[in-house]
Amino acid sequence: MIDPLAEGVGKGDRRSLARAITLAESTRADDRKRAEALIEALLPLTGRAARIGISGTPGVGKSTFIEAFGGFLTGRGHKVAVLAVDPSSRRSGGSILGDKTRMESLARDRHAFIRPSPAGGTLGGVARRTREAMLLCEAAGFDVVLVETVGVGQSETAVADLVDLFLLLLGPAAGDDLQGIKRGIMELADLIVVNKADGDLKPAASRAAAEVKSALHLLRPKWPQWQPPVLLASAAEKTGIDAVWSAIERFRGALGDALQAHRTAQARAWLWREVGDTLIDALRADANVQHDLAAVERAVAEGKLSPGAGARRLIGAFLGSGAAVEEKGRARHA
Repeated sequence: MIDPLAEGVGKGDRRSLARAITLAESTRADDRKRAEALIEALLPLTGRAARIGISGTPGVGKSTFIEAFGGFLTGRGHKVAVLAVDPSSRRSGGSILGDKTRMESLARDRHAFIRPSPAGGTLGGVARRTREAMLLCEAAGFDVVLVETVGVGQSETAVADLVDLFLLLLGPAAGDDLQGIKRGIMELADLIVVNKADGDLKPAASRAAAEVKSALHLLRPKWPQWQPPVLLASAAEKTGIDAVWSAIERFRGALGDALQAHRTAQARAWLWREVGDTLIDALRADANVQHDLAAVERAVAEGKLSPGAGARRLIGAFLGSGAAVEEKGRARHA
């Protein structure tokens, strides 16, 4: 029997898509099982979209650029999904989720879909279920998926295991920003765009682009068949946007079969990321771990136990409970 929600997503129903993403983001055990079954049923409809990650320094105008870029794409007949990851409070876990208010025009576009999600405790600039949300958007018929990350930071690299092309957005002061941008994220970039290249800032943007090009020559290319170009654009004036899309199309053409191999490697990477996250969830929920947790945390906080020794004790409690269950199973079948 076909899940009605899967049927709705497959037909491109936006309300069904929103509900499916909410289900995928749920942490309840029963929701997780249904979400996994839902995504598995929809997998044959996925894989045909252009997956583009977009990151940038604070104040560079990511939302404005995405709105202009998304509008350009829908104007060319594409269906665009935007998965915007907002930073979460380390205190409350809350998130503003204000991307729809920053992309008012695109939010009203019937060929676009914007879904903000809180990053939660996930590092790397993307939410834990961003990959599932991306697959659901592809199943719903969106042929371009834009993943807007939290921002440039030391751990802002997980998006590279999620998308085909990683676009780094810089401002007219990019030459100064290079001092604060981690080498790793520069090496991961497939395309660099200097935004706000308009008005009095245009000369500064041109100088910044030249400095970034010089910096790129010091880095090892990510792909043997592709040298990341540095482009100028103005999201406010909607100039240079067509050149960005042309570069993305050239990139996809240059990679050819290597792009599918890249996606295969990404799937493996996300498998092991999910294995790690699932094991941590299971460890936290384990009765033996919960029994020892308060004492171990207190001993570590008081300096009586090292964090490494505390971790091994909790893992030992977790593995011991698994061994006990296995022993009971053998006894039952004896």
